[in-house]
Amino acid sequence: MISVVILGAGNVAHHLYKAFSSSEKVTIKQWYNRSLSTIESFKNEVDITDDINNLVQADIYLIAVSDDAIGELSSQLPFENRFVVHTSGSVSAYDLDKKNRRGVFYPLQTFSKSATVDFSQVPICLETLMRKDYSQLKEVATAISSITKRVNSDQRAALHLAAVFVNNFTNQLYRVAHEITESQGAEFDLLKPLILETANKVQEHSPYKAQTGPAKRNDKKTIKRHLKLLDNDHHKELYKLLTSSIKNTHGR
Repeated sequence: MISVVILGAGNVAHHLYKAFSSSEKVTIKQWYNRSLSTIESFKNEVDITDDINNLVQADIYLIAVSDDAIGELSSQLPFENRFVVHTSGSVSAYDLDKKNRRGVFYPLQTFSKSATVDFSQVPICLETLMRKDYSQLKEVATAISSITKRVNSDQRAALHLAAVFVNNFTNQLYRVAHEITESQGAEFDLLKPLILETANKVQEHSPYKAQTGPAKRNDKKTIKRHLKLLDNDHHKELYKLLTSSIKNTHGR
């Protein structure tokens, strides 16, 4: 079995802990967090510590903290020439302290502690600076996921940026839609089948081919009517911006 130490206790760390705990190929040797109270409830399941100088020997040290804290935490590790990886989509592997062998273990998914995630369907993007480390990192990834992919730094950065568009920005549009329905006492829940159908459609078709709506067909009357209905200037600007983007994409 491959032994892992988890460093950090955010959303990603909690989901990785659950996934690794269910795997027969990975053993969690220790869980570190600077605030022990965050992981106190797991003390009967795994060795926990808030003392970085008390880290045990393991095959892989997996840093799952905020992007800004990755470099500093890696520099505080009290050992050298061990295999250390982080879970960020946007931070370079070179941001890890060079005293250790470095890599990236990036689960391409949105995580909330309260939401259950089927890790077997989460793509894990892998990157190592030393070739000899890749096979071990892939072994850990395949122990919890059926989708693993070797990517370089530029590809990972592009995937993370694209993920912001398909997840964070899309969710904000859901929020805008919620505000619009609330303003007229309409039920946002009636839009949920449409949301699911839109997501399902891009599983089979390219986003370009899946596009529908008044902007694509250049339905000027409907666009004008929508803009008139919007009394929130922010919503109106978003509508204009996205309409213009769709028109440009589809030659309108």
